[in-house]
Amino acid sequence: MKKATLPALLLLVLISCRPDVEVLDTPGPAQQWNRTELDALIWKTVRETGRFDWNTAPLEVAWRALEQSDGVLSVGYKPAGHTSDLSREIHQIDLNASDWQTARRQVLQLVFDEEKTSNPDLKMEQLEVFGENVLPVVNVRVTRRATLEKLRSAPWVRYAEPMGYEPSGSDAASRVASSSGCGEYVANPGLVPGVDFITIAPNAKVSWNHPYHRIGQAWTRTAGGGIKVMIIDTGVDPRQGNLGGNFNQGEFSQGRTLEKRVTLPRSTFLGIPTGPVETPDDPCGHGTAMAGVLAAPRAVNGNAVGVAYDCDLVTVRAAADVLLDESREVRGVSDAFVLAGNRSDIRVVSMSLGRITSSSQIADAVRFAFNRGKLIFCAAGTSFGWSAGWFGVIFPATMTEVSAVTGVKEDFRRCNNCHDGSQTDFVVVMEKVSNGLHPITTATSGDQPGTVGGSSVATAQTAGMAALVWSRFPGLSREEVLQRLFSV
Repeated sequence: MKKATLPALLLLVLISCRPDVEVLDTPGPAQQWNRTELDALIWKTVRETGRFDWNTAPLEVAWRALEQSDGVLSVGYKPAGHTSDLSREIHQIDLNASDWQTARRQVLQLVFDEEKTSNPDLKMEQLEVFGENVLPVVNVRVTRRATLEKLRSAPWVRYAEPMGYEPSGSDAASRVASSSGCGEYVANPGLVPGVDFITIAPNAKVSWNHPYHRIGQAWTRTAGGGIKVMIIDTGVDPRQGNLGGNFNQGEFSQGRTLEKRVTLPRSTFLGIPTGPVETPDDPCGHGTAMAGVLAAPRAVNGNAVGVAYDCDLVTVRAAADVLLDESREVRGVSDAFVLAGNRSDIRVVSMSLGRITSSSQIADAVRFAFNRGKLIFCAAGTSFGWSAGWFGVIFPATMTEVSAVTGVKEDFRRCNNCHDGSQTDFVVVMEKVSNGLHPITTATSGDQPGTVGGSSVATAQTAGMAALVWSRFPGLSREEVLQRLFSV
């Protein structure tokens, strides 16, 4: 069982262990269901077991979800007869080896033969929606139930899952309006000096919650120098100069590197790219706020300072918003973790995104990065319209390879909208009891700080604290860094 720890302060166990996971039986013939009934089945499973695993879901459930989403299927493959644990070796697979190439061709041939029965003009090269050359997975558009059924029974298929289906909340309108986590990352002119922040040299504002985690004391020894952190989120707004041209400023944040990447694919329709090519820019605002919390410079211009203000930073725009409910977002996040795994200079990964249902493709990518030594922090979840009143830990924070983080109030009760559960590893104080104020961070533009809440900010701050520890003790292993966070 995971344990929830307040980094550098105290041990806090949030709730008891969840029951064993099981998948509920389907309510009846798939052709009689509408989306509301399918969502109800998923939510019932989630509430009773704590999770919903597409890989073990009944065929009819997976097919209905595929049919009612964009039809893109994630198919993990392996050579027939391969029995070793892929979770331990996925970072070492040579996809060019003949047995892996054969397995891939078998998957594509099966899909092609079945789909061609209803689409005689289909060409093999039209099958894949997103190409892949690192993980043993293909993303194909499927229009026939029989295709899914045959894939699930093939000896060289590890999983066959709908990529872009997530259950709606009880109020679909509120889901659209509030579930994305985008917007409202503007400057807060009402912040009170000495109460909501203090100012330190040269002219940087320190959030009110830092003392709970002894961050100021850590700064007497280290500020994260020499550690490169990756933030997987919605990008960075180019208008925020402190996360751009002014990333190196003052005497305390100098000589560090900033990279802005994008792995979010273009929007597609029927497997054909239709949207514009995505950029590393942040149209949402969430990624900008997370980057500011973790790595904003110790500024001369009066802006908020990040926890690891001397670390190197890589930001990756992998999603359109915080809920991973599009096939392209699943692919974007997967590619981001693969990118982290392939970079020997990246040591810490922070992601404040997630979903209710599982994704074996994302799990493959997380394990790829984890097996290559990355220390990964993911948000336990923040309640919006799409959570439908459920406050359990979201995926991929449920994975054992991930350190799950949530937020608490000053009195150590769970924050108003934060998720928690037995999979939680760390908690961060990030909500005032008196007025609900959250930690300060860089706004989308300008030099006046804004605020940001939820398990998102808790995750970014914890990743920043890990960077401080690793910078102070560069010879520590990943597990030793975690132990320092647990025990200091």
